Amino acid sequence: MGEFIISGNDAENFLQFLTTNNIKKLSYGQAQYSTMCLDDGGIIDDIVIYRFEGHYMMVVNAANIESDFQWISNNMNGDVILKNISEETNLIAVQGPKSVELLHGITDNNLSELKFYHFIETNVAGCPVVLSRTGYTGELGFEIYGNNESILEIWDKLFGTQEMQVLPIGLGARDTLRMEMKYALYGTDINQATTPLEAGLRRITKFDKGAFIGRELLMDENVNHKKRLVCFEMMERAVPRKNYVIFSNREQIGRVTSGTQSPSLRKGIGLG
Repeated sequence: MGEFIISGNDAENFLQFLTTNNIKKLSYGQAQYSTMCLDDGGIIDDIVIYRFEGHYMMVVNAANIESDFQWISNNMNGDVILKNISEETNLIAVQGPKSVELLHGITDNNLSELKFYHFIETNVAGCPVVLSRTGYTGELGFEIYGNNESILEIWDKLFGTQEMQVLPIGLGARDTLRMEMKYALYGTDINQATTPLEAGLRRITKFDKGAFIGRELLMDENVNHKKRLVCFEMMERAVPRKNYVIFSNREQIGRVTSGTQSPSLRKGIGLG
């Protein structure tokens, strides 16, 4: 992932114009899922914004760090300062039903009290971090942001525990989990040719907040429905793969964007 710090007296108003969700609903210690759009409503990236006292942290997809930074820079207006801290920041996602138990002995806080999409600045394994009740798996879990040295120390501490077995997972396992939760992946399921409404992200597209980039064309689309990203399960024993054609009554209606065999559901699932 990539991380940007956005600060300045006009940071809130700038982010309100830059993103589709309502940034003014954020309290200190709270995070928000949102998107940035082109003028034509196409999604530049889906992001998470964290509100601190005095600044915001925006987390973007790793493949979009340079393009997102350039887009934000080009649209800056007023007293706004933008800093890219991606090189010195790293992330560990601790996910699963025992994540609270695993982190309990190496944190300074009672994580069972931390609400979904909220975060704290704390210590994990003696290292200063931002610890967020967020994730991309649909499981109970946390994301830990810190400098590179701290994250390596925390990694070693997590895998050195004797109380429970901790396993690292890769992108394949993460992909299966996010598909079971119907989470879209930027660059695969959504991109600049997809609008938030087409992606099923109407809930984070707040037309009533006022002006934001892409609002006018998205409002037109809100009336005139176009294509839609949907989730599906296979009725027969088969695994859907990217670019497989989707038919309805022998009429081609779309293509698979993501597909896998779900271990939990024991059937093929996908998005398209």
